[in-house]
Amino acid sequence: MAKKSRKWLWILLLFLFAGLLLAWLTMERRQKQNAAAAEELYIEVQEGPLVINLLESGTIQPKEQLIIKSEVEGRSTILSLIPEGTRVSKGDLLIELDSSSAQDNKVNQEITVQNANASFVESSENLEVVKNQAKADTDLAELNLKFAIEDLRKYKEGEYPKTLKEYQGKIFLAEEELQQAQDELKWSETLFKEKYLSETELRSDQLACQRCELALQTAKANLELLENYTYKRQIDELQSDVSQSEMALERIRRSSKAKVVQAEAQLLARELELNRQKQRLEKFIRQIELSKIFAPADGLVIYATSARSDWRRNTAPLAEGQEVHERQELIYLPTANTFVAEVKLHETNLKKTYIGLPVRLRVDALPGQIFTGTISRIAPLPDPHSIFMNPDLKVYNTLVTLEGDTTGLKSGMNCEAEIIVEQHEKAMYIPVQSVVRASGTPIVFVQSAQGPAEKREIEIGQDNNRMVHILSGLKAGEKVLLAPPLQEAVSIRSQDQVLDVSIPARQEVAAPPPQDKPAPPEGSSDGSGDRSRRQRPNLTPEQRQQLQERMANMSEEERAAMRQRRQRRLEGTPAPSQNPPAQDSAAEK
Repeated sequence: MAKKSRKWLWILLLFLFAGLLLAWLTMERRQKQNAAAAEELYIEVQEGPLVINLLESGTIQPKEQLIIKSEVEGRSTILSLIPEGTRVSKGDLLIELDSSSAQDNKVNQEITVQNANASFVESSENLEVVKNQAKADTDLAELNLKFAIEDLRKYKEGEYPKTLKEYQGKIFLAEEELQQAQDELKWSETLFKEKYLSETELRSDQLACQRCELALQTAKANLELLENYTYKRQIDELQSDVSQSEMALERIRRSSKAKVVQAEAQLLARELELNRQKQRLEKFIRQIELSKIFAPADGLVIYATSARSDWRRNTAPLAEGQEVHERQELIYLPTANTFVAEVKLHETNLKKTYIGLPVRLRVDALPGQIFTGTISRIAPLPDPHSIFMNPDLKVYNTLVTLEGDTTGLKSGMNCEAEIIVEQHEKAMYIPVQSVVRASGTPIVFVQSAQGPAEKREIEIGQDNNRMVHILSGLKAGEKVLLAPPLQEAVSIRSQDQVLDVSIPARQEVAAPPPQDKPAPPEGSSDGSGDRSRRQRPNLTPEQRQQLQERMANMSEEERAAMRQRRQRRLEGTPAPSQNPPAQDSAAEK
């Protein structure tokens, strides 16, 4: 039993010795590998030609092109379409759109124009009738006023003085006749007393005297009636006639003017309606003309769907029978053989580039050929399509004008643009990963013969994402650490510094009045937590590609449902009972 125990003890010691030996050998091997690796982590400072360039992708586009759009209102169907790639001359038919609805509208509109024209002619004639009637009524009223004034003046200056003189003459004659009758009566009484006249003759003279007295009294009464009653009444009546005639004339003038204005307004309205209907007819005729699209110049036919594809709209290739909408781009018609390159410039390279920099282009479809050009335009704002695809990626559309021979280039070709920022015939440079920044100052770790690498501040220039230009701080042939420790790039301030800024006092803001809000349903929150959790998901490139393909294959109904769900989520409206797929939610975000 004791022998068996010692045997197991020796076996255990043997295994322990073997394990220690294996560990020692492993440590030795690792130390040798680390030493060799340490030798490889240093790189020598190079001196020689250096080109600071930027590599960006782009697309070849024609420099001068005409964009053919559909100008037919609404949606229309393509009846005929010229094949893509056809060389056309000015005036050639490119596209014919369906104009049957415009033809029907044109016929109906012609009938409407005829009716509007008849109404306009009727209103025009009615205006002339109203004007003539107004003139006749006004002339008659003016004539009545004139007659009334003349009657008043005739009575005052003619009839009344004449009647007054007649009555005064009658009184005078009556007085004379009375005086004569009285004289004869006195003579007759004398003769009657002397018995020369009979009593009958005396009574005859007395009767004649009484008749003259009555005639005188009647004449005086008529004169008094004329002066005190007849004259005043006649004057009032004639003045009333004049006043009534004046008011009648004013009424007729105003009424006639109102009728004329109304007739003119009706005529103007009918004229405007006629012009409006004529314009609509011209528009329908224009729509029929626009249904045939002709080439405005010589060029090469390129479909807009081929030149610019948009996965968000799921644009189908242009073909006969396809529906197009107003202002939709249909055909690009390059009018010259000159080209430009539209390059996507990353925002980190904006400070390095400016207009006029030389560019070398390599086209994927033409390997081995190099085209040259210069930057002619840099967009002031980032490309919205790239922001939609990836909000963290912002690129600026940069236009490169090609120079020299551009034979073989076609619109839509992919290219790689090499933007030459700087060129140095002799310069020192090291890899960009050898430089780190400590508190904003670039530093490197230089190999030292006495011991570990020493930290050294340097001055750098531009870099091309591979090599960085060394302005000062290093010498050619020195070796620097290829991968410096990352902790050296962290700047730690021992104490804060007081900044030269002024901090305004806090303004007391009155609290808003409380608003009555409906109590949230049990088990629900106010939505702030949901909004805080509703962040954009961090998707991998493969997930983004799958998401883009899914959105590109979505139908219009699915897109509308997705927009409604997004709107309800923003407004805090509870979603319908069915749960949307998880991928749709990710797509909305």
